[in-house]
Amino acid sequence: MPNKNNGVFQTSQYDKIIRENLEQTLPVIIKDLLHLDIVESEEIPDDIQHTKERKPDALKKVKDSEGNTYILHLEFQVPNEKEMVYRMAEYSIMLMRRYKIAVKQFVIFLKAGIPTMSTTIDSLNLKYNYELVRISEVNYKLFLRSKNPEVKMLGILANLGNENPTEAIQTIVNEISNSTESNLAKNKYFNQLRIFVQLRTNVEHQLKEAMQSVSTFFKEENDIFYRKG
Repeated sequence: MPNKNNGVFQTSQYDKIIRENLEQTLPVIIKDLLHLDIVESEEIPDDIQHTKERKPDALKKVKDSEGNTYILHLEFQVPNEKEMVYRMAEYSIMLMRRYKIAVKQFVIFLKAGIPTMSTTIDSLNLKYNYELVRISEVNYKLFLRSKNPEVKMLGILANLGNENPTEAIQTIVNEISNSTESNLAKNKYFNQLRIFVQLRTNVEHQLKEAMQSVSTFFKEENDIFYRKG
């Protein structure tokens, strides 16, 4: 019988991976995915909310190459959340109230498919919008250019283009394996990869085969997300 809490639990696992790897992935996301030319960046507190339970995924005060200073707020999203626009608007107002500067916001949608979340509010007394970015539209090779396995792993969520899915996924796995020295680290990244692959459709079997070709230590029985085909 399906567990009604599975969806919430799996979403929390995606969030955990994103937060664990954010230090390595954020510079690439800002430069190559959002196309922002940031020259200065500083951390700012993420405890902006008084009544909100969830903290922002990424929050920085930045300065770009044209001299513009603003708050950069990123959210990594899996569910196709119809209330997202209101949550982002709340963040925007709270950030502007505290820092008195412009706020630029992006929601990075991690799941395959086209989200139907609204990105705008156009009411009598409020006009607001944020930018929605689909990682599935980006060519996976963009992430493989990085030396960091945390960045390479994002390739599994990206667009494989016209390439054979088996060959593309094998390339991603090989890149992660070759950029990681210890078996312990490989085990960690391959576990994360097997969680991320659930955000795609019909490629879990290819991932299983690809990992078998580079790993003799990974234990399927220890992966609670893995489903044998």
